[in-house]
Amino acid sequence: MTNQSTKRTGPDSSYDDLSFSLKRWLSSDGNLTRLFVIMVLVFVTMTILSPRTFLTLDSFSSMAFQFPVLGILSLAMMLTMISGGIDLSIVGIANLTSILAAMVIVRLIPEGAPAGTSMLYILLGIVCAMIVGVLCGLLNGFAVAKIGIPPILVTLGSMQLFMGLAIVITKGQAIVGLPEQFSTIGNGSLIGIPVPLIIFAVCVVAAYLLLNRRPYGMKLQLLGSNPTASRYGGINNTAVLLKTYALSGLLASIAGLVMIALTNSAKADYGTSYILQAILVVVLGGVNPNGGFGKIAGVVMAVLTLQFLSSGLNALHVGNFFKDFIWGIVLILVMVINAVSPKLKWRRRTTGTSRSS
Repeated sequence: MTNQSTKRTGPDSSYDDLSFSLKRWLSSDGNLTRLFVIMVLVFVTMTILSPRTFLTLDSFSSMAFQFPVLGILSLAMMLTMISGGIDLSIVGIANLTSILAAMVIVRLIPEGAPAGTSMLYILLGIVCAMIVGVLCGLLNGFAVAKIGIPPILVTLGSMQLFMGLAIVITKGQAIVGLPEQFSTIGNGSLIGIPVPLIIFAVCVVAAYLLLNRRPYGMKLQLLGSNPTASRYGGINNTAVLLKTYALSGLLASIAGLVMIALTNSAKADYGTSYILQAILVVVLGGVNPNGGFGKIAGVVMAVLTLQFLSSGLNALHVGNFFKDFIWGIVLILVMVINAVSPKLKWRRRTTGTSRSS
């Protein structure tokens, strides 16, 4: 008897291949499967509760401009969490660097300057913001790697430091009057695609390549899993931590630039709620809070899930204070589920083994 296999051809074959690839990708990680189901359930629920407001092109367009800031900050948080640490200063870095960029742009561009000259000063402001972001990250990394202070304490202190510097520089006032060319970063579109979404996609690809196609990614995961073993394995833990926190600062500065381009102003206290939301996204995305593991796909799905939930709550006219309550509840539930799931799997395996024997 011969085995016969039929291969479908035509328009449906590509669909079957895509469906098979999706199923294989989701089945490779139980957390990704669970997160994908949660994302779909949230989307369907919000669609049912508010179809006229949530399920519209304007709503999706608004989401595409909103979630990239949180997404980029979540990538920054993800890198530090994989290392076994955390970065509570990402919003402080974002605000400080964006304020410096806004000051360079607003105060140095001559009045009536041509578009070419304005773009040069805008690029100068962007470069200054990114350099300062890296320096802020290196400061965190130095305190963690060289001095040995716990990351949560270092970044908690630096968060206050950066926010304090921002307040001193601006005297608590907002910097306004950014040129239209700069506002395009937050409010413009390229080939019909929102620029913030493009920036987020570039950051996602860059982070994916770093974690999965470069030696740095393996070193970071080994460091987060077991710092002692990684050190005896020949990995320079100090260099990896410095690079990690520098990248976190760089991503935070990029998020800050997008944030002020969206609002066309810069202030020291913008986006304070993003800290809790970024932690929620990273934990919901399957990153181990103890370090050593995390996937970009999980973080992307988690940020989309939170954006669907946030937009749906806005459509239902739910207040911001109640949303913060919901974020906290969701964070606790996710951590409980992540802690309980491995134990349940272990019990099932041991029970199945004992029965078979």
